[in-house]
Amino acid sequence: MIGVIDTDGECAEWAFPAEPGAVRTARHAVRGALSSWGLDSVGDVTVLLVSELVTNSLRYASGPIGVRLVRQDSASGSPTGGAALLVEVSDPLPDPPRERVATPDDEGGRGLHLVSVSAQRWGTRHGKSGKTVWFELALPGE
Repeated sequence: MIGVIDTDGECAEWAFPAEPGAVRTARHAVRGALSSWGLDSVGDVTVLLVSELVTNSLRYASGPIGVRLVRQDSASGSPTGGAALLVEVSDPLPDPPRERVATPDDEGGRGLHLVSVSAQRWGTRHGKSGKTVWFELALPGE
């Protein structure tokens, strides 16, 4: 079951148990929030990248997985100056993920590469317990 931590205007946040259904549930929650904000134009790429990051968390961490969306307007948000969507995926594992080059025969290893080529910025940061992988997408027309 999703534990909604906070949903306040331009921010939505959830915690998912580290269980196989978490990826599907996270995709559904993210798509619903983006739709309610009128951001369907970035829905597909956001859902894809969240799926990849939640899958990584499931593969390597054993605790809850946090997902947070923040809609940043051009005045207060993105360091790049335009309106942006900040997406954060957190888990209790302290080790940051590493981007690697997958060969054509590899079944995995493409998640962070997808993030790096799709997002305008991305990175990781350590928290009190665990880490957060974040990415930022430009919001067209805002």
